[in-house]
Amino acid sequence: MTQSRGPVKSADRALAAIDLVASLGSASFAEIAEALQLPRSSAHGLLGTLVDAGWLDVSTEPRRYRLGLHAWQIGQRYDGHRLLLEKAKPEMDALVAATGETVQLARLDGVENVYIGISLSPNPMRMASSVGMRLHAHATGIGKALLGVLDEADARARLESVVLPQLTPRTLTDVDQILAAVGRARELGFATDDEEFVAGCRCVAVPLTTERETGIASAMSLTMPTSRTDASWPHGLYPPLRDAAQAIREKLGLSGALSP
Repeated sequence: MTQSRGPVKSADRALAAIDLVASLGSASFAEIAEALQLPRSSAHGLLGTLVDAGWLDVSTEPRRYRLGLHAWQIGQRYDGHRLLLEKAKPEMDALVAATGETVQLARLDGVENVYIGISLSPNPMRMASSVGMRLHAHATGIGKALLGVLDEADARARLESVVLPQLTPRTLTDVDQILAAVGRARELGFATDDEEFVAGCRCVAVPLTTERETGIASAMSLTMPTSRTDASWPHGLYPPLRDAAQAIREKLGLSGALSP
């Protein structure tokens, strides 16, 4: 009989170090040791091993750790959303041409939206994340669209499992209020972010795929500075966004309305 095993402490520490450096972009020895609550001797051994294996690089002056070549090589082999991105990118580019605004594609991971594709607005002033960035789903339009493809019990369990930060005065942090907003978005067909993640930025988003359909929950959004929105926002941007999403679904061989 196979026994279940708990996490291996050394592996947990190595993964935590890689995640920390990835989230910060770069980190000093002291920052890593403090964040992971490691003794200096253990931190030296752990970071030395990761550098030797290519997972991390370290600069000499100032001495800071960054992701190494091996991390990039492993990342390039991941293709969990490759087909979705291949089918979506032409439609995303066409949507940028039609609206002049940035289009973003994200998938759900826990209570975060992870951006997997971006087509940038040609305007010099634009709001956009970067591919690989993780944002809090409760505070973004695309995140609420992603939460909307889950059943309510699943969405509630995810939201209640973490502390939800208040990012702007408009951010909803009460789980019942967030779920009510997600429910309204499901009824309307689109979700919004009205300066809830960052002041001066608005977003309209629609769900794209569910885990049951493709293995991942995904959504697509139009993001723009508040100054470029008018009285038709958000309803005026919904039709082209909806049509682009439907075109992508058809390319994926999916049909019919989305349902959790």
